[in-house]
Amino acid sequence: MSAELEPPAGRTADRRVTGTTAPTVPGPRAGRGRPLWVSVEGLNGVGKSEAIRAVAAELGPRCVRLSELSDQDGDTLPGQVIAALRSTEDVFLRTGHPGVETLAFLALKVREYERLIAGDLSGVEVILEDRGVDSTAIYQAVILAAQHPGVQPLELAERILATMAPWRPAPDATVLLTCDREVATSRFAARTGRVLADRDLVVIEQAEVLYRDFARAHPDRFTVLDVNGCSRDKSAKALRAAVEDLIQRREAVHAS
Repeated sequence: MSAELEPPAGRTADRRVTGTTAPTVPGPRAGRGRPLWVSVEGLNGVGKSEAIRAVAAELGPRCVRLSELSDQDGDTLPGQVIAALRSTEDVFLRTGHPGVETLAFLALKVREYERLIAGDLSGVEVILEDRGVDSTAIYQAVILAAQHPGVQPLELAERILATMAPWRPAPDATVLLTCDREVATSRFAARTGRVLADRDLVVIEQAEVLYRDFARAHPDRFTVLDVNGCSRDKSAKALRAAVEDLIQRREAVHAS
């Protein structure tokens, strides 16, 4: 990957695998003595989880990987909550009570954070989180906005993130993977064996827009990686390079 000039101040780093700008330096929460917390975001089908698994395997004990909430085992508390939300068989876990669903997701993300930071993280340099609080904020904002005409999804997403803030900080850095929406949607439908309804496609389309808006609203911690047309291996290499850059930049900040 070739390095280009830093993005202008106030703009999110937008990287392409064939020639990319460096990610922004993470905020002060990434202090010396604890791992850098990096969430990886993107539309369903972008290849996010596969890339995270590959990078975590390469980093070995340097990395702790947090699975997506919807992938939790059914015999765990998060798995039981997700199973209850799946009772309607809705692809986005909609039960008709978006406020309650939002609070449930937030509670699970707080629980995940509290349990992890209470453990032994010696030797761990980075925590890779498959869908962090940004996913909760973005998808739930889209779903809530459908029931509250006139309220902007970005405003709702910021409110959701602010609700989380007293209990769990935002990640030190967020990497947003992007690709052609129709390609990602086709992969997602094929993986789940489902035919997506029009209302599902609307959520995906609006989430894509909101991800971009959210990244522009938080340029201090968002890095956008365009993996359109990339193989699984190339996407994983791009994510690995971005994560290593973030680790090195954090170290450089604290060494200065």
